[in-house]
Amino acid sequence: MKTEKEKMIAGEYYIANDETLARERAECKALLKQLNITEYIVGDGTKAILARLIPNAPKSLYIEPPFHCDYGYNITCGENVYFNVNCVVLDVTHVKLGNNVFCAPAVQIYTATHPIDAVLRRSQENGKPVTIGDDCWIGGGAIICPGVTIGNRCVIGAGSVVTKDIPDDSLAAGNPAKVIRKIEPQEKFI
Repeated sequence: MKTEKEKMIAGEYYIANDETLARERAECKALLKQLNITEYIVGDGTKAILARLIPNAPKSLYIEPPFHCDYGYNITCGENVYFNVNCVVLDVTHVKLGNNVFCAPAVQIYTATHPIDAVLRRSQENGKPVTIGDDCWIGGGAIICPGVTIGNRCVIGAGSVVTKDIPDDSLAAGNPAKVIRKIEPQEKFI
């Protein structure tokens, strides 16, 4: 029989107020408090906190506080990932960011979702993974919804709400975000 944590990470319905999950969220919040208040200026202390908070990220991960997440351990980052101020990652299941992903201020990445059925929603929730490919720029205030995959070398316009997958080499914007145009190869290197 699966634990509630195993169900959560697998994207199945789970009970969020499970004792283990509640304890892990509290541990995450304690690290976030250190990051967002005590070590607000990025330095060696910040790097030590990030290594504990997001263990599946290389040392090149750079976060400008304040930052918020649910667990941290479900976030996997490639090299040179950058989060500007006020970013939120609801990581009840896997969030994978490739290399050279830059998130502008107030970007929100959600894996957490809830049942449409009101009775089920009273007691359970679930998650859908989010993947962002290499060399992506996510504009300020963009929201990436549960289950979305953003391809490599994409730009997501500020304020966009991404509800569906975005293919490689795309400029997407709007609410809901739509592909505006393909990014041509010469633009990839400017």
